Amino acid sequence: MSDAQRMILDPAIRNWVLIPIMIVMVLVGILRHHITMLITGTPKAPQLKAIRESKALLRGLRLRTVGNSIPQHAFSVRKAYLADAFEKGKYLKNPNAAKEATKPVNPMMDPDMMDSMMEGMKKQLMNMVPQMVIMGWINFFFQGFIVIKLPFPLTPRFKQMLQSGVDTRDMDVTWVSSLSWYFLNLFGLGSVFSLILGGENAAGVDMTAMSAMPGMMPGAMPGQGQPGQPQDFNKLFLAEKENVMITPHIWDLEDVEERLLKKYGKSVQTKKIEEPKQKKELTIKNKIRAAQQKRR
Repeated sequence: MSDAQRMILDPAIRNWVLIPIMIVMVLVGILRHHITMLITGTPKAPQLKAIRESKALLRGLRLRTVGNSIPQHAFSVRKAYLADAFEKGKYLKNPNAAKEATKPVNPMMDPDMMDSMMEGMKKQLMNMVPQMVIMGWINFFFQGFIVIKLPFPLTPRFKQMLQSGVDTRDMDVTWVSSLSWYFLNLFGLGSVFSLILGGENAAGVDMTAMSAMPGMMPGAMPGQGQPGQPQDFNKLFLAEKENVMITPHIWDLEDVEERLLKKYGKSVQTKKIEEPKQKKELTIKNKIRAAQQKRR
């Protein structure tokens, strides 16, 4: 490394910038987890019809993927049954939906959809507010700080990600700014939260909620589909019916005995039953003698 790239960081940066940012993010994550648990409450148990509606598509998928493990007649029976059920809407939560005119589903008319939308909005709020507060705190007190140097080399493409807020063209890419240190902790503290709070915790970053907040996550794509959007299961069933109908069937156990014997170097010898020629010739001679005796 050249002398121009050799920098010595003040130990006060480690004590008053690097470690405090990480400690604050851990504490805020734990606090966010407990607040999220309080405002969301116990999730409602899904209805039986809704579970059957979603699991019916898995039946068609499993028949298409592992249908070769059953004989042809069993595959044909299941294929015909699922095609008829998908076409008539037997598995729909609302069986009359297949007969009614296709209209865009209004999520505001479904209580379950409204509850899920409210839960999603609460989670997005609990993700957005702490991140805005921490980013404002870092930009106000620690803007432009270089806090750490990574011990491994990186390509120049990582420069924009690791040196956010520091516009220095000639600085080595392994140096990390305070704002980039925040993002590294944001996406890297998931294992710490799992160790402290358990696997199912609300302290870690929610990637779905982050994608809905433009400007908060670097590289976030605007216009991405949001979770909890209503699905038209009638159209999904009709599409799955077409997929099931065009699926061919080749039984995996066809000629399995011969294939197994060939695998271990054995061959099947078929014995042909042949009539002895001598007996056949004697029969012809007897017929000739009988004909000669009749002439005499």
